[in-house]
Amino acid sequence: MNKKLKLIWDFKGSTSLKTAEHHCIHLKEFANIKKLHFYEINFIAISEMHSIAFITIDETAMKIYRDALKPHRGQLA
Repeated sequence: MNKKLKLIWDFKGSTSLKTAEHHCIHLKEFANIKKLHFYEINFIAISEMHSIAFITIDETAMKIYRDALKPHRGQLA
């Protein structure tokens, strides 16, 4: 069984939630164009001035996503 990873993009400022929400559209487009599997794409407001967008993927696909999309950080899902 493959490990699941969560790749995360941080957005800061008063428009961070809208930016994170919009970033999810691009994550979905990328996965669909490249025909790559993912488990979840979503966004979360951490605070009023900090939001994240993330994609949960199999560890085996990490290099493809990482090299093309340059996430800010990652963690085990």
